[in-house]
Amino acid sequence: MSVNVGPNWESDGRDWPNRASSEFLTAGGLRWHVQRMGQGPVLLMLHGTGAATHSWRDFAPILAKHFTLIAPDLPGHGFTSAPPYERMSLPGMAGLVGSLVETLGVQPELVLGHSAGAAILIRARLEGRIEPRGLISLNGALLPWRGLPGRLFSPAAKLFATNSLVSRAFALRARNRRVIEGLIDSTGSTLDPAGVDLYQRLIRHPSHVRASLSMMANWDLNLIEQGLPNLDTPFFLIVGDQDTTVSPREAHRVRANLRPDAKLFELPGLGHLAHEEKPHEVAEIVRRIGECLGLLQTTENR
Repeated sequence: MSVNVGPNWESDGRDWPNRASSEFLTAGGLRWHVQRMGQGPVLLMLHGTGAATHSWRDFAPILAKHFTLIAPDLPGHGFTSAPPYERMSLPGMAGLVGSLVETLGVQPELVLGHSAGAAILIRARLEGRIEPRGLISLNGALLPWRGLPGRLFSPAAKLFATNSLVSRAFALRARNRRVIEGLIDSTGSTLDPAGVDLYQRLIRHPSHVRASLSMMANWDLNLIEQGLPNLDTPFFLIVGDQDTTVSPREAHRVRANLRPDAKLFELPGLGHLAHEEKPHEVAEIVRRIGECLGLLQTTENR
């Protein structure tokens, strides 16, 4: 039973945030939905598992005052087509993002990844597919699951991802708004009704659910734990201290054990979707990082 039909741009995307900045192109054998806006140094942003470009809805226009933003829907998410199951691995996703960057003909000077998006960017940099002057992890999922969850999670995700009935069943449950509200509450974040609506619009499609499960089933964060010490790019960690999806303690472990040179920015009172809760606050940190790297003029020199 096929679950390949995803959200429809004309209906599900009829009032998509920042729709005027959207375009579609082919790269790496996929049809990508990409948003481009602003001017200045190129900033590539990757959302996390289960999200799409809607998660940057208020955040992107703020940063577009300083950067040329490029923000795709990841493979299988939102309005980007899905690759074969085995290419939803960390190396596979990094390779696909590399193909997209090559097709766009740009070289991002700064990259920002939320949650799993951070791991993809780190892998892409380690493979030489991108050469940014700085890499920002926003509530990044960077370390493997420990103990019993690590032994159970991936096999269960594999079972769910390869069974189309699971994706369909979850998508049907997503028609109940309380299910979506519960998912968002479980991240430690609070979103406005419009934000909840956009997640519900995507998660009610089995293909979007299956892409999320496929990423989780194929994920090997040991590759990031092993590779981070070899990352030759300035590294920045932005962390919501109420994140209940990726523990804030992980960022402290990364800095203590793997990247003692990393700069850490903490966001009091914000959860996993911090950039959706307080877009101006998080965007200001990104702007300051741009100044630190010499990509933007400092406030004093404007």
